[in-house]
Amino acid sequence: MAFASIYKLDNLVAILDINRLGQSDPAPLQHQMDIYQKRCEAFGWHAIIVDGHSVEELCKAFGQAKHQPTAIIAKTFKGRGITGVEDKESWHGKPLPKNMAEQIIQEIYSQIQSKKKILATPPQEDAPSVDIANIRMPSLPSYKVGDKIATRKAYGQALAKLGHASDRIIALDGDTKNSTFSEIFKKEHPDRFIECYIAEQNMVSIAVGCATRNRTVPFCSTFAAFFTRAFDQIRMAAISESNINLCGSHCGVSIGEDGPSQMALEDLAMFRSVPTSTVFYPSDGVATEKAVELAANTKGICFIRTSRPENAIIYNNNEDFQVGQAKVILKSKDDQVTVIGAGVTLHEALAAAELLKKEKINIRVLDPFTIKPLDRKLILDSARATKGRILTVEDHYYEGGIGEAVSSAVVGEPGITVTHLAVNRVPRSGKPAELLKMFGIDKDAIAQAVRGLITKA
Repeated sequence: MAFASIYKLDNLVAILDINRLGQSDPAPLQHQMDIYQKRCEAFGWHAIIVDGHSVEELCKAFGQAKHQPTAIIAKTFKGRGITGVEDKESWHGKPLPKNMAEQIIQEIYSQIQSKKKILATPPQEDAPSVDIANIRMPSLPSYKVGDKIATRKAYGQALAKLGHASDRIIALDGDTKNSTFSEIFKKEHPDRFIECYIAEQNMVSIAVGCATRNRTVPFCSTFAAFFTRAFDQIRMAAISESNINLCGSHCGVSIGEDGPSQMALEDLAMFRSVPTSTVFYPSDGVATEKAVELAANTKGICFIRTSRPENAIIYNNNEDFQVGQAKVILKSKDDQVTVIGAGVTLHEALAAAELLKKEKINIRVLDPFTIKPLDRKLILDSARATKGRILTVEDHYYEGGIGEAVSSAVVGEPGITVTHLAVNRVPRSGKPAELLKMFGIDKDAIAQAVRGLITKA
């Protein structure tokens, strides 16, 4: 309600059906209509109390909905007009007994004042046609291999760039735009940026509304940890077959000093569990830009996981990315273990490869790019080429992350084992490098795990 008041949404009408009853008990305020009215007015809404069973009063109230958001507070009685049911408790979700049904149906029919068939008047003109298919970046990425950039910043740059390709790209943020870098989009496309403040549930709901009837391509951003507050809205968006894109920054212990309340360590598990979801986990600026472009053209719930630390660009600007297609970053004919990492841990895996190379131990390093769907074929091919050994390393809890995704992908395949490195307890504040080491997901931990797998053979 605060959002509607702040933005003076004078075309918004909310209908509150105040029928007194809850599911198991009467509602706390029951029919105290004046209290509902005062609460709505406190949020800057025009509030009108009506008899919810009167079509005339409802029509009159709609005519008064002008100049500010309006709440029509309708006093109703559950089961109105049904003998033995009206305004009674204990009827929630229950069918009428057969011995009551016929009598009640007749009672309802007797109250119909006119049996004329009412035909809705069709709109005088169609809504303007909108094309949101095949939205492409106006140019290739412009990064240089070896340069460093945080994927959260690359996200902001990519989204602003994509905004020039289509005026149907919109951005929403939960008062974190200077951290998620969606502020870059706001600067370049101010009329298509919606500040939703610290109300993530409402932000996701607004995105779903904006995406209705394929009118826009919305991108929501906040810290990945804060999307946990909106899980109900996200799952309902999937049930509603909505197409929305969510970018969660500040994932994992690698955010450092901000501490565990800000560290997303459950987000992969959450988004992997959502039907229709696609989960992107880009590891450099080029991959992030491609993820944004692909998300804009992918149906369902898309989640892009971005990181706080600056890491090196590892891909050429013309690298092709596809949903469900992993990348082999490092490879030789003598590889002994396949190591799979993403984001910060992919760079730790590459650093571990340098350490191990001095010991004449070669590893194959894979970047999954999308955690859902996972590139099962490439993972299996790589595992078979490295004596069946897979090591996953992730800045996430063990449950529901990359390790479990990979294990599910290869389950039942003979001769393949998966070893997981992940955050195994509630973390703490500290420097990023210290925390990666503390939780056993840095280059040294990866190198040690590889040595252990080889020795075990």
